Amino acid sequence: MALFKKRQVGKPGEWYYCLVHKKVEEGPDCPAKDRFGPYTTPEEAARAMETAQERNLEWQTDPKWNDRPGDAAGEGEGEGTGTAT
Repeated sequence: MALFKKRQVGKPGEWYYCLVHKKVEEGPDCPAKDRFGPYTTPEEAARAMETAQERNLEWQTDPKWNDRPGDAAGEGEGEGTGTAT
């Protein structure tokens, strides 16, 4: 255990969603690895998991980033397959 553990101090009005406690918190009470944020409102922080799910879905269905071998979007273009020729 560190003797002088630096505690992160949040600014007033910064809201986070804690992934461990599954709740909205003002200021960074939990380590960065365990939270999403900062958000400007508690309501926005409360939607953090939904927002992340929506963004993941957008990324997964984006044809520009679909680089799985055999997919029609990447065939014949020579990009995105991850293999050198």
